Amino acid sequence: MGYDRGLYRQLIKRVKKLRTRSNVRTSFLLAVALGLGACSSQSSKLPGLPERVELNGVPTFRSEAYQSGPTALASMLSQQGIVMTPGLLDKPLRLPGAEAGLERNMQVLAREYGLMVYPLDAKLTALLAQVAAGYPVMARINSSFWSGARYVVVVGFNQQKSTVLLRSGNERRLTMGFSDFESAWKSAGHWAILTQRPSQLPAAVDAQRWRDAANATGQAGQEQAAAQALKVLAERK
Repeated sequence: MGYDRGLYRQLIKRVKKLRTRSNVRTSFLLAVALGLGACSSQSSKLPGLPERVELNGVPTFRSEAYQSGPTALASMLSQQGIVMTPGLLDKPLRLPGAEAGLERNMQVLAREYGLMVYPLDAKLTALLAQVAAGYPVMARINSSFWSGARYVVVVGFNQQKSTVLLRSGNERRLTMGFSDFESAWKSAGHWAILTQRPSQLPAAVDAQRWRDAANATGQAGQEQAAAQALKVLAERK
């Protein structure tokens, strides 16, 4: 039985066209999917912050005593050039015995050393902006990793991995996911502070908040440091 060669050639051409269209359509859908994935990845990034930061110079002390409060405070004070260890803080913090007033007493003691205790907004970006500016952040979190609240020092973050880096008790480089940290931080009351020298204005400083911090330091007996802090604020460009 014979066949029409012309008809056969037309059929071959149509099959090739269909294959080409199918490949183009598949490529288009793949490109769209990749584009959407890229947009999703970019939208998950925190705007205005670098990809990755780690403050390697923040001193490390290993102790979980008293909710790691003295450990965290010793890191913050040492970062400011004050010779300090957690053990040296027990007496001025009235430990043991004054555990209930630990949060307040740590702030009072930082002021007595001439530092400004500057509270931060209850936003993850507010904490990370200070870390990106080179300032460690002392925070309190309440995580299922341990029983009860604990004080930590935020010393870094990685946007690609969506993690924060903490000095925590016996851990020098404890990583925690953004969402886990935010949940643990919220559970402990969103408490977070900077302990700054008078010349160290925080990133995107809130002027009134800085004035309040300076006044509190002045009331703690460090009038000269308070005056310097107010002068630095007034002279900022």
